Amino acid sequence: MRRLTKIFTAAVLAGATLLGSSAAFAEANANIPKLGDDGLYHPSFEMETFKDLRDDLKEANASGKRLLIIVEQRGCIYCKKMETEVFPDPAIHKLLTDKYFVDIFNMWGDTHVTDFDGKVLTEKEAVRRWGVNFTPTMIFLPETVPAGKTAAQAAVLTVPGAFGKITTRGMLLYVLDRAYEKGEGLQQFLKDGKGAEVEN
Repeated sequence: MRRLTKIFTAAVLAGATLLGSSAAFAEANANIPKLGDDGLYHPSFEMETFKDLRDDLKEANASGKRLLIIVEQRGCIYCKKMETEVFPDPAIHKLLTDKYFVDIFNMWGDTHVTDFDGKVLTEKEAVRRWGVNFTPTMIFLPETVPAGKTAAQAAVLTVPGAFGKITTRGMLLYVLDRAYEKGEGLQQFLKDGKGAEVEN
């Protein structure tokens, strides 16, 4: 009888683990965005704005969020990895939704944007001006941008490339924790295990 109880308990625990895993899997799948007509993914956490970065920063600050620009392009396999595998992770998706004001820029786009210094450019001109040569690139902005600075000059962290869940969550927390103000580099922050509870 005791053996049957142990077997039953093990089966219940295994079932609960599977249910928990499948619930997390279902949640992550629900967070995967569809591909837009422009060839870019448009996740639910993306903000629809006129792409005036001065206004976006004000709105981000008013809502207690950090402004984040993500530069992507059509056909980018690394963008696809981030948008369909990494950003949908429930913990990462929640951080991006609750704590970040996200602008997605098309590396080759013709939509007009206004940089922090007031210069109006197309997306592709702005991206070139910022020296972005790789997609995806994440540009994290401070709450206050000094007069005359561009987004690239004001950024507290600029990260090109696709990363796993642990590193991505670590980056998001690094900026939220303002570790850069304490002189702590991103590598050290990640080495200390920040974000490690997210499965890669």
